[in-house]
Order: sequence, then structure tokens, then C-alpha cells
Amino acid sequence: MAARKRWSEEVCRAILSHADYSGVSPETPLEKTLRAVDELSRSGRRVRLVRPTKSIHDVDLAAVKKEDEDNAFARAVNREEIVRGAEQLGMPLDEVITNVIAALKADAPRLGLAGISS
Repeated sequence: MAARKRWSEEVCRAILSHADYSGVSPETPLEKTLRAVDELSRSGRRVRLVRPTKSIHDVDLAAVKKEDEDNAFARAVNREEIVRGAEQLGMPLDEVITNVIAALKADAPRLGLAGISS
């Protein structure tokens, strides 16, 4: 497989294990972390789009949880995956959400999440 020539076996397995449809269960900390944050990072990116600045810097735990309650907004995000990922990590969901937001903020310019300039 071409991907295996560029990526380690550890990374390939983590990618395969991050969703149920692959049939590979997450076992290592890397695999569990990827599973926990994949859907959540997409949710955080979506939440920032409804902010006037379109910036991840205007997103916090409360904003993500509020939008998660909106059925139309949350339809594109698999909340069960997020909850299951946090459980597999053995971390409170709020802590996982806070950590993902912090990571997105830390790399916002490179990820294109810094928003619009005034």
C-alpha cells in the first residue's frame, strides 16, 4: 500500500481505528486520542463559522456545548463518537472539548481558523 511507504504502521493503524466502519478498534493512546478528537475538531471548526469574526479564538466550551444542542447544527457531527472517544480516553467530555479548542487556537493561522481581519 502506497500510504504505508510514507507513514508508519502506528499512524496507519491510528487512522484506521478512528471510526467504527473500518473494523479496527482503538487500543493505543494515539488511536484513542484520534478517535476522541476527530469529530470534535470538526465541531469546533463549524462553531467558529457562526461567530462574527469567524475565528476559533471566539470559541469556548460553552459555545461548543450550546451548538451541540442545536439539532440542525449538530446534525453534521456525530456526538456519540465524541462521547465514546472521551470515555475511551478516560477523560471528562468537557476536558476533551477544552483541550481540542486550545489545540485549534494554538495553530489557528496555519489551519485557517484565525478568522477575518477587522
